[in-house]
Amino acid sequence: MTRIAKIVSSNSHVDYVARVIDELDADAPPAPEEYGFAQFVRMPVTEGEEVVGVVYDTQLANPDYGSFGPRLSSHADLKVLSPDFLHEQGVLLGVLLLGWRVQEEQKWVARHGVPRRVVPVGQEVFSLPDAEVFEFHRGAGGAVQLHYFSQALAHAGAFAVPLVEAVISQLEPACEPAERQRLCVLKKSLVWQRTLGQLRL
Repeated sequence: MTRIAKIVSSNSHVDYVARVIDELDADAPPAPEEYGFAQFVRMPVTEGEEVVGVVYDTQLANPDYGSFGPRLSSHADLKVLSPDFLHEQGVLLGVLLLGWRVQEEQKWVARHGVPRRVVPVGQEVFSLPDAEVFEFHRGAGGAVQLHYFSQALAHAGAFAVPLVEAVISQLEPACEPAERQRLCVLKKSLVWQRTLGQLRL
């Protein structure tokens, strides 16, 4: 469970922007593989309740781009002389909220859909371990569920189909053969949708 980012803004109730923690925020900032595409994250909102999302986009923030003047200080010097300048550069994550989970009787109970709570600016974002990702997708009867499927397709834009495909690939190794078959059917449906979309272009 690694702290990887902080919320800085939002584009909608389910589409948030988080800034990856860098060397000015922590002694050991997260590695790039910890905030990659389709990385599941959690954001504690109250005691015993967390909002769950997934990284679906990244952007590089670099206000210095296009400034062609001479550099008077090296990168190492800027850390001492003007650390706030370095802090303006960074990685921004697009985080799509997929649901939430509530702690009941010492275990997490997951709900897929649009969370009612608003995630505040400054909220810390933590990575969700693989085992907890799978538990988030377990329904009451133990079967794999993706009730946020239409939500992801509606809000992730051009990354919607690759995002759902990447989520399915993460879930497949821990699934029973029958569940893998269901996920395989869903994946074929996504490939068909993407093919139709390309043909329309």
